[in-house]
Amino acid sequence: MGAFHELQTTAIDGAPLPLSGFAGEVVLVVNVASQCGLTPQYEGLERLQQRFGPRGFTVLGVPCNQFAGQEPGTEAEIQAFCTTRYNASFPLTSKVEVNGAQRHPLYTLLAGEAAAHPGDITWNFEKFLIGKDGQVLARFSPRTLPEDPAVLEAIERALG
Repeated sequence: MGAFHELQTTAIDGAPLPLSGFAGEVVLVVNVASQCGLTPQYEGLERLQQRFGPRGFTVLGVPCNQFAGQEPGTEAEIQAFCTTRYNASFPLTSKVEVNGAQRHPLYTLLAGEAAAHPGDITWNFEKFLIGKDGQVLARFSPRTLPEDPAVLEAIERALG
């Protein structure tokens, strides 16, 4: 079990969300926002969830309001938006900070100085692919669409 699986966050409904629950699965961690020009990526993220979910894959959406205030809502508003507008079935966390002094430990692991792919998160919808063992396998820019061939290939390779 990798360091990813040792972390805990909070689900969007306020319940504890231990990442150990994803052990043995491939996870695409994505910082999301409801009022961004990239928000339509939710459609592609949900298609990934439907396509690969049965094979041990999940998208983990992580709402963040650090980029131009594009995720201003409450957790309840965010969850309602994602499920009614995009039929998102994948798990969402509570809102977190991905950069700066209040950076969530998940993002310290993903993008901190000791990370495999270090550097601040640049915008909404930056993506990290986590392997079954909890290791960070890849990082994709916000503008890389969820169904980009490079993302699909990395998911297929991780699923084996």
